[in-house]
Amino acid sequence: MQSRVSTPRTLLAARRQAFGPGVAEPPPPILRSWERCAALGLDFGARPRVEPLSSAEMRAAFDRNEALRQRCRPEIEALHADARATGGLVILTDADGLILDTLGNDSFAGRAAQVALRPGVPWSESLTGTNAIGTALIERRAVEVRGAEHYFEPHRILSCAAMPILGPDGAVLGILDLTGPSGIHQGHALGLVGLAVDAIEHRVLDAVPAGCEVLRLHRDPALLGTPREGVLVFEGRRIVGANRHGLALLGLGWDAIGAEATDRHGGDLAPGPLALRDAHGAPLYGRLQGISAPVRRRSTAEPPRPGLPASGPEAPILDPATQKLLARAVRLIEAGIPVVVEGETGTGKEVFARAAHAACVRSQKPFVAVNCAALPETLIEAELFGYEPGAFTGAARHGAKGLLRQAEGGLLFLDEIGDMPLALQSRLLRALQEREVLPVGGTRPVPVDFALICATHRDLSRMVEDGAFRADLFYRIAPYRVRLAPLRDRPDRLALVRDLWARTDGPARGVSLSPPCEAALADASWPGNLRQLAACLKALAALAEPGEVLGLDALPEGVAVPVAPAATPMPEPEPATGRLDTLAQDAMRAALAAHGGNVSKAARSLGISRSTLYRRCLGQRVEP
Repeated sequence: MQSRVSTPRTLLAARRQAFGPGVAEPPPPILRSWERCAALGLDFGARPRVEPLSSAEMRAAFDRNEALRQRCRPEIEALHADARATGGLVILTDADGLILDTLGNDSFAGRAAQVALRPGVPWSESLTGTNAIGTALIERRAVEVRGAEHYFEPHRILSCAAMPILGPDGAVLGILDLTGPSGIHQGHALGLVGLAVDAIEHRVLDAVPAGCEVLRLHRDPALLGTPREGVLVFEGRRIVGANRHGLALLGLGWDAIGAEATDRHGGDLAPGPLALRDAHGAPLYGRLQGISAPVRRRSTAEPPRPGLPASGPEAPILDPATQKLLARAVRLIEAGIPVVVEGETGTGKEVFARAAHAACVRSQKPFVAVNCAALPETLIEAELFGYEPGAFTGAARHGAKGLLRQAEGGLLFLDEIGDMPLALQSRLLRALQEREVLPVGGTRPVPVDFALICATHRDLSRMVEDGAFRADLFYRIAPYRVRLAPLRDRPDRLALVRDLWARTDGPARGVSLSPPCEAALADASWPGNLRQLAACLKALAALAEPGEVLGLDALPEGVAVPVAPAATPMPEPEPATGRLDTLAQDAMRAALAAHGGNVSKAARSLGISRSTLYRRCLGQRVEP
């Protein structure tokens, strides 16, 4: 059959005519795409000739792109609700435009399949003409193609918005697309896709590569740690990875990857003592992660923070040994293997678990923390496994999902697992083995999917020997155990004091710690470990006057007692009392007032558990 269009010029005239009189000319990306399609000799009035992959080829494509599909899963599911509501589809393709997944409105999916918009079909521009997926691949930018803007006439039933997913080196990993009926205007589609791609690309850069440093920066400090922050990865003086926000902030292009780190004026951009500014000269806020360096480089807008930098004010302070443990825990979680975190009270077991959740592929799904010691024994089964309506007196009218089901797709953190009643341990074991739960009063089990981290201050292996903990559950949850060192055994205590102090509001008010004060805090015995030290520093900051330099006289009683040498054993110190206890109480009440009585937020700001806040400040146990 002879093509209706022989040249790009006649093609453009014909396509403009298709829009009718008085209609604005399509945007430049669409015109450029039409020209490319015409140059290939494609007939816009015909049906594109595309063949789906065979079953074997499709399985191979899925295997090659499994990591991409896992990274994109949270965003695809989040977009799914919007796609169903507007009668559309969420589409993920590989780097060549091959459709891997579609999710959304079933009715529209059937219509889309009639024009070969389904898994296993390639949607590159050379095969399917002007379309959001194929054109975004060539343009390397977000593209929207509505109705008649599609090159082939059968595709005019579609309205599509797509954006490339870029790796740290700028290579295209795939395309995320939101497609709906052309008759329904989806003005928000491109924005939704852009936000989802930002989150995916940010997750790709979450982990710090071995031997590298990661600089996170933004004009607004509140956006550090979010998908909108700029990210630059350095290996020595070379930029070896970045996201589009990081390059844009500094006025750089993807050609900067692999080059020596210099700014637009030839200045050094590698991590070091540098006043960071964006492409317009405005100051930037920044944080640095990765290998330790003799001299830290940071934004002049950020106060000095010795010790290991973190990606947020609530981020953990990890020494190199704990960083290695965290990396191992993340790999185990992603392999579906449970982890048990052991350590004294206040060593940061929940903080460690939250860091593992943030670094794994389940980070966009819930983190559900359960304190087994704080749940009332009579209700713990219903709280964990949920219950059906009317299962017991006082049950909620519509029943409850239970904490295990609330963690669906994410991470379940069972704190103080050693305090779980024996009778309940058998039910938990069954849920872990069968990957399903039976709600109280229910007759049909419900499938569950979550990663598991347990924590305890007890010796579980000794409890198994004593018959206080089920051996079969122990072997199920503890194939790998992480032991967090108490504060007295950490070699970086002085750096910890400085880092934790920088997280209080003291530095912002000009309050500082004198060297003798810092040394006393670092040498003190802290039976409550990091939690107690952090609470003490917050109390000192709250009591200090603006601009004050705190000396030894500002410290609570008992703080200036050094840790005993190994050769001179000392009795285990009693929990701090007197003025320290009063300061802690004051800090707790101040946190409650600052958060409007919200116990969870107040406890999180102090770095303590809800049960501790209730017991120490409100004089009661935590109820579910």
